[in-house]
Amino acid sequence: MSRRLLLSYLGLAVLVLLVLEVPLGIAYGRNERSDLTGKVERDTVAIASLSEDALQGQGSLAPLQAIADRYQRDTGGRVVIADAQGVSVVDSGARVPRDFATRPEIAAALRGRVATGVRYSSTLHTNLLYVAEPVASGGVVHGAVRITYPTSAVDGRVTRYWLMLAAIAGLVLVLAALVGVLLSRSVTRPLRSLEQAAGEAGAGDLSVRAPEEGPPEVRSLAVSFNEMVARLEELVGAQEVFIADASHQLRTPLTALRLRLENGDVAGALPEVERLSRLVDALLALARAEAAPAEPVELAAAVAERMDAFEPLAGERGVRLEAHVEGAALVGPDRLGQALDNLLANALAVAPRGSAVSVSGGPLALHVEDSGPGMSAEERARAFDRFWSKGSGSGLGLPIVKRLVELDGGSVELRDAPGGGLDVVLRLRPVP
Repeated sequence: MSRRLLLSYLGLAVLVLLVLEVPLGIAYGRNERSDLTGKVERDTVAIASLSEDALQGQGSLAPLQAIADRYQRDTGGRVVIADAQGVSVVDSGARVPRDFATRPEIAAALRGRVATGVRYSSTLHTNLLYVAEPVASGGVVHGAVRITYPTSAVDGRVTRYWLMLAAIAGLVLVLAALVGVLLSRSVTRPLRSLEQAAGEAGAGDLSVRAPEEGPPEVRSLAVSFNEMVARLEELVGAQEVFIADASHQLRTPLTALRLRLENGDVAGALPEVERLSRLVDALLALARAEAAPAEPVELAAAVAERMDAFEPLAGERGVRLEAHVEGAALVGPDRLGQALDNLLANALAVAPRGSAVSVSGGPLALHVEDSGPGMSAEERARAFDRFWSKGSGSGLGLPIVKRLVELDGGSVELRDAPGGGLDVVLRLRPVP
């Protein structure tokens, strides 16, 4: 992965360099050759204007020869001045007249046209820039001036410029490669660590955690992964404890039931079956306490609904049900109802005849109070332990309540009721 990232990064750098440097190099070469051509054209026009009188026989050719020789000495360009027949009368490269009429540029100039171009010289083994200018007056061509200039100097400058651009590109690519290596490692190293952690978690090691490092996106992914694994570890741990506790608690009634059935005591087996059924129902309720999305719930309506359901049992036991509740909470309606069912059932089981079981307060502190025997500090400390019971119950009622309330972000506390008995305080999340 790091290699692919590095190659992608370098590919992008090469593309950017090509887009920037190739047009720059082409423009530089074009400008250099254009400047050279313009300079030679101006020099050719200047020498042609000086040659007009001499070619008409009205002046000496010696000054023109001196100008041509000095020009070649100073610039390296060869100057040829030919008469109307194309024979050289001045040549900075030779002292013997030569016939240049067959040269295309001289022939074009003798026909009154300016000829410019580049051709390869097999004698000098280099490219030559040539400019041929007609020497004319009154519409009559008296001769031609040609300057040839080797392009090696310009070609050398253009080549050096391309080499400079190549060196810059190489340096940029080296720096880009170094930066790319650092960036790819900063991305792939935490991803490899995350991949390794995921593999270990998949193999069953839920204690593993991915390092929260690297770019923000990778850190966020690692945080989410760690939270997920921590949650899985918590759930698996709770499941293991649940299975162990359930196995332990189911063993006793099952053993008693088996002994009674072996002895033929069917009547004695029925209470054990009922006890086993209550225990299984409580275990299923605890196992199914899932964190469904919470929603705003009016507490007065929720409490009234559950009290209506328990009114017949309360009337049978001679206990009054009282409610003074206000406000709303963010809870799962089924979870709140199940928690209230457990608390009301526990309160009615211990409340003496003629007393009251009350539900009062609001989401910040919802109190479920009874006038029963209450609990000592030691008993309250153990009340939320699974399968611990002060009486003959399953020991799962309060643990179920605690689990249900905590799933909605709340908490449960046990207190002594002001008039004696137990005060169970539910702290729920109020609606914003």
